[in-house]
Amino acid sequence: MAKATFGAGCFWGVESAFRQVKGVTDAAVGYAGGTLQNPTYQDVCTDRTGHAEVVQLDYDPAQVSYEELLRVFFDIHDPTTLNRQGPDFGKQYRSVIFFHDAQQEAAARKLRNELDDAGKFSSRIVTQIAPAPEFYRAEEYHQRYFEKHGIAGCHIR
Repeated sequence: MAKATFGAGCFWGVESAFRQVKGVTDAAVGYAGGTLQNPTYQDVCTDRTGHAEVVQLDYDPAQVSYEELLRVFFDIHDPTTLNRQGPDFGKQYRSVIFFHDAQQEAAARKLRNELDDAGKFSSRIVTQIAPAPEFYRAEEYHQRYFEKHGIAGCHIR
């Protein structure tokens, strides 16, 4: 098993998208990349903690590669908007890849550069790529939010 951590806007939609990927065995929503220890949703929503809403995945590399997960990540949101996805804005909604090892970092930088060079998006990609910091699991009511509320999904891109 391996871990991957991505921020791509509101974590409910990101979690839902990744749960549908074969080989992803678990997905938890939470907060990472800020200065406050054990932040709450209310703390993160102030846009003063520096945390991003993220999804941390457990996945089986024999079933899905990290590169495939990266492609899902870039497909489900707009990586060209700084600190914003759809109607949500603030640093907590930034596009970010938190890598867990040197191979993940290299793969993330390579794909980001390939997508930019190919002109896949109308603007340059602003996705932050940084070492994985401590992950703080979000409150239970945020986990599997769409499933709990019978929501099919949201338009996150």
